[in-house]
Amino acid sequence: MYFSTKEKTLIFVYNILVHIAGALLKVIALFNSKIRLGVKGRINSFKVLQSKLTESDLIIWFHCASLGEYEQGLPVFEEIKKIYPKHKIVLTFFSPSGYEIRKNTEIADCVVYLPLDTKKNASRFIEFIKPELIVFVKYEIWPNYLRQIKEHQIKAILISAIFRENHLFFKPIGRWMQKYLRSFTHIFVQNNSSMKTLNSIGFQNVTVAGDTRYDRVSKQLQSDNSLPFMEQFIDGNLCFVAGSTWPEGEAYICNFINSNQDNNVKYIIAPHDIKKGRIRELKKKLKVSSILFSEMNGKNLKAYKVFIVDTIGLLTKIYSYADISYVGGAAGTTGLHNILEPAVFGLTVVIGSNYRKFPEASLMIKNGGVISVKNENQFKNLINKLVENDEFRKKSGKLNSSFIEKNKGAVNQIVSFLRK
Repeated sequence: MYFSTKEKTLIFVYNILVHIAGALLKVIALFNSKIRLGVKGRINSFKVLQSKLTESDLIIWFHCASLGEYEQGLPVFEEIKKIYPKHKIVLTFFSPSGYEIRKNTEIADCVVYLPLDTKKNASRFIEFIKPELIVFVKYEIWPNYLRQIKEHQIKAILISAIFRENHLFFKPIGRWMQKYLRSFTHIFVQNNSSMKTLNSIGFQNVTVAGDTRYDRVSKQLQSDNSLPFMEQFIDGNLCFVAGSTWPEGEAYICNFINSNQDNNVKYIIAPHDIKKGRIRELKKKLKVSSILFSEMNGKNLKAYKVFIVDTIGLLTKIYSYADISYVGGAAGTTGLHNILEPAVFGLTVVIGSNYRKFPEASLMIKNGGVISVKNENQFKNLINKLVENDEFRKKSGKLNSSFIEKNKGAVNQIVSFLRK
């Protein structure tokens, strides 16, 4: 890669900042448990690689920033494993929220934190695993790793990517990073605007494949989603499921439940944060009978109005029992969670108003199956309408399942490229 003097200066500054960031993370880790997990995990990354891999292994490397990107990439990972059955899979995460939940995934032979993007780490990592194929998911643009990929001429693809003109590497100070995009053999983007943005800088090896999450959630329809405790709890009533909730949305939900204690509805709340303190706070807000997943053994679940899911890994199956769904994150500023998981089951999905950075939300709102509310009064009126109007509820839910069916196919496009 050729870089101008100005670009070399910016690269030098970037590398200094990475080292500074590494030092700061170690300090922050003393006070933040999540950061501490990442710092400790990265210390052991190369040791884990050495213990799990040998020089004779054929390697494919998958990288995801966090859990959301992992779920997005999973249907592609599964197909790649079929194409390359003799290869070992190295899966890396940047965030503890991905690594800690999926460190034992069967999709990979070795799961580690990605070492920070220093020249030394990138060179050592690539030289050690010597991957034949690399798959990055969505946003991961790490200059030193990408430079090593280019220099070693490794086949690498970026999938489910989104590019906007306001991204850092399309601004004057970040344009030097554009050259690293050419380390990817091919980029699969979610929409036409992303392709046009890449084309505008001369990158032509790009395909609009859509979002692999549509393929991912569609597979859930063929899975066994049965949960006997759910059947006992619901007991033939209408079921409202609120998934990945945060305090802002929980305030709407709890006030609605407390004001409608006599309606024929059972409520399930699955908070994003399941720490004991948060769960206690949530339960205190409810003036009706409620029970936690962790305390349900031996209890008559029919007797309770609200079921609080204080565990992980069950939400997708729980959505299959719902009649109405709410997805958290957009009532505040934490970021909207996965609306496709409930939508695939033909549910109306209610969300907050802070969804602009999530293209699928905008598309599905326009399509009519996802409904955004700006305040508690709108939330109350909408939930009442969904409870009382069967035709409206089922019609809007059907719009969601049809939308997902129409938007499947990204995985096939990516796999077809890899088979060439």
